[in-house]
Amino acid sequence: MLKMILSVVQVLLALFLTVVVLLQEGKTAGAAGALSGSSDTFLSKNKSKSWNAKMARWTQWVAIAFMVLTLVVFLM
Repeated sequence: MLKMILSVVQVLLALFLTVVVLLQEGKTAGAAGALSGSSDTFLSKNKSKSWNAKMARWTQWVAIAFMVLTLVVFLM
């Protein structure tokens, strides 16, 4: 019973991880700005508070939770 509940949570985490990764902006968007010669703006200097930075942190935490849960389910 517990293994089935953990498996359902694992599937939900996998779906959430997929959504979080797909919501992130690609790394090539920053390279396009560098090639076009655009200058740094206030928003580009505060990347730690941007939407992409938050999504990157969410991706890390959800991926860690997914890996730990996968290990727990495997060892059961």
